[in-house]
Amino acid sequence: MKVLCYGIQEAEKPIFEQNNKNYNFNLSFTNELLNDENVNKVKGYDALILFVNCDASADNLKKIKELGIKYIVTRTAGFNHIDLKTAKELNYVIGRVPGYSPTAIASLAFNGGLSLLRRTSYIYEQTRQGNFKIDSNMFAKETKNCTIGILGTGKIGYETAKMWKALDAKIIAYDPYPNEAAKSFLSYTTFDEVIAKSDLISIHMPYFKGENDDVINDEVIKKMKKGTILVNAARSELVSLPAVIKAIKANHLEGYATDVFPHESEIINHDFKDKFPSNLKLIEELIALYPKTLISPHVAYFTDEAIKNMSEISFENLKQLQTTGTCDNRID
Repeated sequence: MKVLCYGIQEAEKPIFEQNNKNYNFNLSFTNELLNDENVNKVKGYDALILFVNCDASADNLKKIKELGIKYIVTRTAGFNHIDLKTAKELNYVIGRVPGYSPTAIASLAFNGGLSLLRRTSYIYEQTRQGNFKIDSNMFAKETKNCTIGILGTGKIGYETAKMWKALDAKIIAYDPYPNEAAKSFLSYTTFDEVIAKSDLISIHMPYFKGENDDVINDEVIKKMKKGTILVNAARSELVSLPAVIKAIKANHLEGYATDVFPHESEIINHDFKDKFPSNLKLIEELIALYPKTLISPHVAYFTDEAIKNMSEISFENLKQLQTTGTCDNRID
């Protein structure tokens, strides 16, 4: 089977190739993401492994079908980049990766939050510029004197909370479906109480379109303590960027660390050091608030263990689709 894998970085190729020894697929790699302009490049392949921000729209899926693609899987847990209604109409059964190394995402969220809390980004930037003066912006509150709020205690939120607990922080959390294992080191409470009492809030809840868009908005941020730090390693749609920018400029929020942001398909793998396009001015404005904002390019997944999980599960999904017409990780 000839398989085209999207969004592949050089560091990922050896892991994909190693795990492919058990399947013997004919793999091709591209750093590109599926879009309107490159969809015709799928011709000659049997299967596609999609990645986040691949545009599997209705039109692109129809073209893919016409060009002879038999199987489609995505190496992501989320699948809002795929028009499932059209996929079903075209008789595609789509496989996904329901979970991969939660510590990969948790560790980046933790590091972003800790960097803002301990002021390390600011400190290192000053000395990088040759400035060794100590100033009040370097003054930090220790984690053992902080309350960390976790919104969503699934696998990733659970691992993030454990990391903060290792530094002796007090952990409170909100989740409509409490994690019994987490109760040994955190206290569940209401969403409003997490918002009002936390020194740092780490977001790990799922996104449901039309239901919890901008769950962190102007009104919610106003209820946070002055100096609160916000971390988002979940979905960009959960947080209102204009509200965050406004709150940081007003010195109400101390900082914002995020691995997700709007217009990702237009941003990932692009270099805007010369000039941002006009429709991305909001991202440029957010970046300009550094060191109070830390933005990473949706890279939380980028660890050896996570890529190992992604490739193994994707290959198994393809094998099952080829042999049975369905797979254990099908999207229904």
